[in-house]
Amino acid sequence: MIIKPKVRGFICTNAHPGGCAKNVAEQIDYVRSQNLDGETGAPKNVLVVGSSTGYGLASRITAAYGFNANTLGVFFEKPPTEKRTGTAGFYNSAAFEARAREDDLYAKSINGDAFSHACKQRAIELIKQDMGSVDLVVYSLASPRRTDPETGITHVSTLKPIGEAYTAKNLNTDTQIVGEITVEPANEEEIANTIKVMGGEDWALWMKALSEAGVLSEGAKTVAYTYIGDQLTKPVYGHATIGRAKEHLDETAQMLRDSLAVEATVSVLKAVVTQSSSAIPVMPLYLSILFKHMKEEGTHEGCIEQLARLFSECIYAQQPRIDDENRFRVDELEMRRDLQASVEEVWPQVTTENLHALSDFAGYQAEFLKLFGFARSDVDYDAEIAPMVDNAFIDLA
Repeated sequence: MIIKPKVRGFICTNAHPGGCAKNVAEQIDYVRSQNLDGETGAPKNVLVVGSSTGYGLASRITAAYGFNANTLGVFFEKPPTEKRTGTAGFYNSAAFEARAREDDLYAKSINGDAFSHACKQRAIELIKQDMGSVDLVVYSLASPRRTDPETGITHVSTLKPIGEAYTAKNLNTDTQIVGEITVEPANEEEIANTIKVMGGEDWALWMKALSEAGVLSEGAKTVAYTYIGDQLTKPVYGHATIGRAKEHLDETAQMLRDSLAVEATVSVLKAVVTQSSSAIPVMPLYLSILFKHMKEEGTHEGCIEQLARLFSECIYAQQPRIDDENRFRVDELEMRRDLQASVEEVWPQVTTENLHALSDFAGYQAEFLKLFGFARSDVDYDAEIAPMVDNAFIDLA
C-alpha cells in the first residue's frame, strides 16, 4: 500500500514502517558517532520499560549502541495487518531488533501490558534465562490509563491545573490558529487517578518484583524520566495534575533507595516533541518558540542527544549533574535564564499571522510527523510498501 500520514489533532493514526526504520538507524548512527564512555562503569544488561518510542527508545539505543549492552524492552503496541499499519512503536522496535541481530547484540522485546503482573513475571523469566540479572532498569512508560493489577480498576489520567482554571495562549496545530484555551481545574479524584497512572507506583512494583526474584545485579541502577519546565509551562505541568504525579515519582525514588538499596534517580529531561507532549495544552506553541531559539544558537537536542548525555554525564559519570532534589539534570540548556527570557519575550507577541516568523512551527510539525516515520527526505512516500514487518516479539497483548 501507499502510506501517507493521517493526522487528527495531536494524534497520527498510522505510521510508515520504512520511515520508522530510518529513524532508528539515524539514532543508532548518532550514538555510535559519540564514542560514549562510562567513567564509573557501563551498563551490561538493561531492562527498558516503555522502550518503543521517544525517550524510552532512545534509552535502549544508547545502552545497546553506546555501551554494547544486552537489552530487554517492554512496550504495548498495535501490530499491523495486511490492510492497516501498525503503530510507530511497533515498527521502531522491529527495526531496532533487526539491527541488533545484524550487529550481534542481544535484544528481545515483550509486547504487552507493562502494568500487569503477567508482563513483569515474563520479563523476569527472560532475564533469568538470558541475562542472569540486570544492572540498569529504565522506566519510561507514557500511558493515559492504567489498570491496577491488584484491584482491576482502570484509572485515567487528566491534564489539568490544580486549584483554579488556567487560561493561556494556545496553538491549534490543525488550523494553525493562535488563540486562548481555558482548562478547568482538576478535582481530587482526577488528581488521584493521574498519580495512579503517571506516578511512581508501577515503577516501584517493577523494582520490587525484580528484587524479590533475585534478578537485580549488585549496585543496580534505575532511572525514571520527568520534565519540570519554567514559567510558561509550570501552570500545566509543575502546578498541575502531572506535577503531582511527578512529585510522587520523586518520593518513589527515595523509597526505592531506602528499601531496595538500589541507585534510584529521577532524570529531568528537556522538552521535545513526543506523542505525549503534543497532547498537553500550551506545549506545541512553547516548543515551536523554544526550537527556533535553540536551533539558532546551536543547542537544540532531540531524544537521542539527551539520552547520550544522560548516560555519559549523569548515570555513569563520576560527578553527575544533580540538583537539590537528587535528580539528574540534562535540561540545563533549555532552562538557562537568558533563553527562557527570550522565549517569554516572544510569547505574547505570537499571533496567527506571524506564527511562522516568530517560531519554528514548521520544525515542530516535521518532528511530530517524523515520530510516525513521515516527513523524511530519504523516504519515497509515493512508493508501495507492505505494512507487515518481521518481528520476534513475545506477544502478551
